[in-house]
Amino acid sequence: MKPLVIKLGGVLFGSPTAMENLFSVLANYQQNFERPLLIVHGGGCLVDDLMTRLHLPVRKKNGLRVTPSDQIDIIVAVLAGIANKKLVAQAAKFKLNPVGLSLCDANLTKATQFDPELGHVAMVVPKNPNLLNNLLAEAFLPIISSIAVDDNGALMNVNADQAATAIAALIDADLVMLSDVDGVLDGDHQLIPELNLTQIEQFIQDNVITDGMIVKLNAASDAARILNHGVDIANGKYPEKLTALLAGEIIGTRINP
Repeated sequence: MKPLVIKLGGVLFGSPTAMENLFSVLANYQQNFERPLLIVHGGGCLVDDLMTRLHLPVRKKNGLRVTPSDQIDIIVAVLAGIANKKLVAQAAKFKLNPVGLSLCDANLTKATQFDPELGHVAMVVPKNPNLLNNLLAEAFLPIISSIAVDDNGALMNVNADQAATAIAALIDADLVMLSDVDGVLDGDHQLIPELNLTQIEQFIQDNVITDGMIVKLNAASDAARILNHGVDIANGKYPEKLTALLAGEIIGTRINP
């Protein structure tokens, strides 16, 4: 079976129960199906908490975090340090054989600045899959933070949805994006089970989809195009639904190419 990349949203860091439930489901899935798993994560809520405690401003533009030079070290410390090791610790508890990584390790991706107004924010593209292929072949669970390094050696913050897309493309994997939302809602706040790229563009034009969800859907749309199959957006807080999702059922919204 193809590897499965699971993108984790920051909401899990605020809910120890949800995080434990997730890794319990993953451990059971790994045991029964023996499918290679990878995790890609951000951790925006942890960053926001620390920035608030340090009395630093939090600014976003079109759903992306503005990351000036005097804040990138803090964001790296939280995402590649605190967030990554919290996930590694939980995975180790469930004997999932985790390895904590970042996008810059072993030339997994190539990073370029996304928008000068955003500062240390990058887009990444797949580069070298060798490390991940070797780890998966030995039944390790890579847990990858959304921190990259550009060609000049500058640390860069990457939107975790876009990071997960690049990693899925790197190893030709399926992709599931878990967050704190049930999926994409229509104008009447009803869950939409499936969307194609044309429908997404129309919903954005009609302001049914706005702000951070646009970033998430753009990443899912890119992934669907690149991988040429559906990408799921779903809520990661309910273990009984996660089991169904990993078995191939639609529990949120599936983005089709």
